[in-house]
Amino acid sequence: MKQIYVVGTADTKGEELAYLAACIEAAGGGVVRVDVGIGEPATAVDVKADAVAACHPDGAEAVLASGDRGTAVEAMGVAFARFLVERRDIAGVIGIGGGGGTSIITAGMRQLPLGLPKIMVSTLASGDVAPYVDVSDIVMMPSVTDMAGLNRLSRVILHNAAQAITAMASRPAEVTASKPALGLTMFGVTTPAVSAMVERLRADYDCLVFHATGTGGRAMEKLADSELVSGVLDITTTEVCDLLFGGVLPATSDRFGAIARTGLPYVGSVGALDMVNFWAPETVPERYAGRLFYRHNPNVTLMRTTPAECAQIGRWIGDKLNLCHGPLRFLIPEKGVSALDIEGGPFFDPQADAALFAALEATVKPTASRRIIRLPLHINDPHFAEAAVAAYREIANP
Repeated sequence: MKQIYVVGTADTKGEELAYLAACIEAAGGGVVRVDVGIGEPATAVDVKADAVAACHPDGAEAVLASGDRGTAVEAMGVAFARFLVERRDIAGVIGIGGGGGTSIITAGMRQLPLGLPKIMVSTLASGDVAPYVDVSDIVMMPSVTDMAGLNRLSRVILHNAAQAITAMASRPAEVTASKPALGLTMFGVTTPAVSAMVERLRADYDCLVFHATGTGGRAMEKLADSELVSGVLDITTTEVCDLLFGGVLPATSDRFGAIARTGLPYVGSVGALDMVNFWAPETVPERYAGRLFYRHNPNVTLMRTTPAECAQIGRWIGDKLNLCHGPLRFLIPEKGVSALDIEGGPFFDPQADAALFAALEATVKPTASRRIIRLPLHINDPHFAEAAVAAYREIANP
């Protein structure tokens, strides 16, 4: 039977861990108590900390003998992540913790499949939780009081958390997947293109559109790694610009990595590679003084990429595409890559676009399955959407 994993540092949060587990059992859930602390546990557990620590690639000593709390917390997070992904009996995971416990437990939760119930009761839950949640579906629940022994409020909070995880685990969603899922990336300046693609595909596919804001691209690739999509139309690769030039919506260095690992059918393009994103104008780094900017709204400032930057982007993406050995088509819209990069538009720059396209073509090594295709179209031209859909259908149904 699958169990609810109840996780905490049993040396410092033993009383709360025991109470939470008891609440889940009273609600009808089966429990596995897991200790991710460094000291002697103050309550009974089912999985001891040394067993978790042993999952670290360098062994338990890398976690338990470091002598430095920060190093130990980071190492335990690595070990706990490896521990969780090896388990096959998880119905849900609930954790409790302060700063260290939250870091350790969410490091493991982030490695679990999307849709598997995850609740983190944390003293940090009312602040910026992006480092803990990232692109996962972790539910962050404020503990309100610190976890320094049970009190009248913490008992209520933990009881509610127990009810929530038990209900989630006992009644998982039943979604009938009648159509295969596709991941698509979109930005405001590529919306006409992607919306047209969705219209052409929705009869045969469940189209999952991701906002290309850094987290959007990572979420799409997490689905690819989790085998929850059957293919990708990555039309808007703009997050690479922010990664390379210090924008605020960056990809990670693993962008395109899921496509390389899975070999999923992939159609990509250069959507919004004409811009780097910053917040309000005063947040733009001084080194970019004098550049061409467009005020998207009072809080978002766009900077046009130069020919030299576009060439760098093209080479970076090309190197990533060369690692992809599944069926792949990468489309180049010769008349512009965004709603701003169009004749008469504020970012129209044929020289910069040409540098981008040339770098891509010079870098990508064509094979029978990997091809770059030039189209004499703007990215938001309806005919471009038709070409992208046709390319996907070709490689998905050879």
